[in-house]
Amino acid sequence: MSDAVSRLAGVKDAIAKAESDAKRPAGSVALVAVSKTFPAEAIEPVLAAGQRVFGENYVQDAKAKWPELRQRYPDAQVHMIGPLQSNKAKEAIGLFDVIETLDRPSLARELQKEIQKAGGTRAPRFLVQVNTGAEPQKGGVVPEEADAFVKACREQYGLAVEGLMCIPPADEPPAPHFALLTTIARRNGLKVISMGMSADYPVAIAMGATHVRVGSAIFGSRG
Repeated sequence: MSDAVSRLAGVKDAIAKAESDAKRPAGSVALVAVSKTFPAEAIEPVLAAGQRVFGENYVQDAKAKWPELRQRYPDAQVHMIGPLQSNKAKEAIGLFDVIETLDRPSLARELQKEIQKAGGTRAPRFLVQVNTGAEPQKGGVVPEEADAFVKACREQYGLAVEGLMCIPPADEPPAPHFALLTTIARRNGLKVISMGMSADYPVAIAMGATHVRVGSAIFGSRG
């Protein structure tokens, strides 16, 4: 058993415990294994161990690994969890099952255009990224604009928005940010809440996360 596979088992156990502690149904939280920067050979043992949902930060990195990996594991799902440039929209639609970082009208327009060009053959699901800490260096809509942006994505751009994601400020307790994201999601009737990473995912589960994005706790530190 590889180190990553044994760590994967530990993370799954911790998720199950956090679900139980929060009195949530077993299996109600999905694990997104963040495989960004890791090569296909590091990911394959985790796929072989049964993990099927992965997160990537960059179109080019995903393009280098996932078409080949999907040939062997066609049921694998890949989420875009990094900032997406509008000029990469076409490639992103072809590569990703879920784009978690929808955060501005110009990107929504470009995604709509490329989905229409594809004739419906590829249409990822979307999460709106909310910049809960209003950090200027981070992507995401500010909380007070989230409702209007979700509505525009659905009604104006015809995008299948099913939830929200956030990355809280590194120097603040994450719980208030997780609580805020859950409040916005529920207010908008959104079922998917992607929040929590290696350092804080049990807290996120307690606050209502449906998806947690865990990388280093599975794959180890990145070079």
